[in-house]
Amino acid sequence: MKKVLYTVAALLASSCMVLGMANNARAEKPLTLRLGHPMAPGNNVTVGYEKFKELVEKKSNKKIRIQLFPNCQLGSDRVTTEAAQAGTLDMSSSSTPNLASFSKSYMAIDLPYVTSPANQEKLYKALDDGELGKALDKVSESIGLKTIMFSEFGYRNFVSAKKPLKEVKDLMNLKVRTTDSPVEVAVATELGMNPAPVAWGETYTAIQQGTVDAEGNTFSLLNDAKHTEVLKYAMDSEHNYSMHILLMNKKKWDSLTPEQQQIITEAAKEATVWQRAESVKLEKKAWDAFKAKGIEITMLTPEQRKELYDRTAPVREQFAKEIPAELLQLIADTQK
Repeated sequence: MKKVLYTVAALLASSCMVLGMANNARAEKPLTLRLGHPMAPGNNVTVGYEKFKELVEKKSNKKIRIQLFPNCQLGSDRVTTEAAQAGTLDMSSSSTPNLASFSKSYMAIDLPYVTSPANQEKLYKALDDGELGKALDKVSESIGLKTIMFSEFGYRNFVSAKKPLKEVKDLMNLKVRTTDSPVEVAVATELGMNPAPVAWGETYTAIQQGTVDAEGNTFSLLNDAKHTEVLKYAMDSEHNYSMHILLMNKKKWDSLTPEQQQIITEAAKEATVWQRAESVKLEKKAWDAFKAKGIEITMLTPEQRKELYDRTAPVREQFAKEIPAELLQLIADTQK
C-alpha cells in the first residue's frame, strides 16, 4: 500500500513539474506585434520604425518583438489603419493626409503654410511633451487607436514630369496626384491644378504613363521610391507639412502590462529623436540625387512664396470651420 502511495505521489509531483514547465514556457513566449506601413526601403519613416523595432527588442530582451511589413506589403495607409482599428493588425503607420478620412482633426497639421521649417523644433516639443501631442492622441483614441509615435515625414514640394515649374502660375492645369485628403484636393484646386486622388503604390506608374503630370511630396520619399526616374522638374514650395503617425489598436494597448507599455513608450521616444535627425540627412541626400538626375529645381523667392500663401488662404479658411479651434490654436502657438 505504501509503495502504491509513493508511486502516486511521485506521479503527482512529476505532473506538477511538467505543468509548471509548460506554464513557464507560455509565460516566456515573446509578444509579437505586427506593424504595417506603406513607405519604401530606406525612407526616413521606414528607418525610424526599424530603429523602433531594434530598441523595443533590446529593452525587452526580445520578450517583445516587432514584425515589420513596409512598402505596402499589407496594403496602403488606409488599409492598414482600418486593419488596426479592427484588431486584425496590431500597429499601422499612416500619413496625416490619409488619416483625414478617419477624423477631420488630422487635417489640422496639413493645412497649407500653418507651419514653417523655421519653427520645427517648437512643433516637435509640442508634439512630444505638450498639449498638441495629447490632443492628437485623444483624436486617435476616438477612432479606437493609440498614438505611439509621431514620425517625421517632412514638407511637401510640387514636382512635375511634364513642364518646368518656374513660377506659381506654371502649376495651372497640371493634373496632380493627391491623396484622398480634402485639404490636398482643395490646395490643388485653388492653385488651378486638376487633382486626381491616386493610391501611393500606384503613383509611380501613373506619372510614368502620363495618367497624372505632377505630385506633391517630400524629396526624400520621391527619391526613395525612385520617382526621380520619371520626374523632370520641381519647386521648393514647402506648401504643407506632414507626419506619419504610428498607431496601435487601443484594445491591444490596454491589454499590455504596464512594463510592456513603458518599454514601447521609451523606445518610441528614443526612435523619434533618432529618426528626425536621420531625416535631415536623408532629405539632403535626396536633394543631391535630384540634382544628379538632372531634375530642374526652382527655388522660390519670398514674393513667390507669399503668392502661394495668399492663393491658399481660402483653404485655411474653409477647413478652419471643420477642425476644432483648440487644435488649430495649439499649432499656431508653435509658430510664435
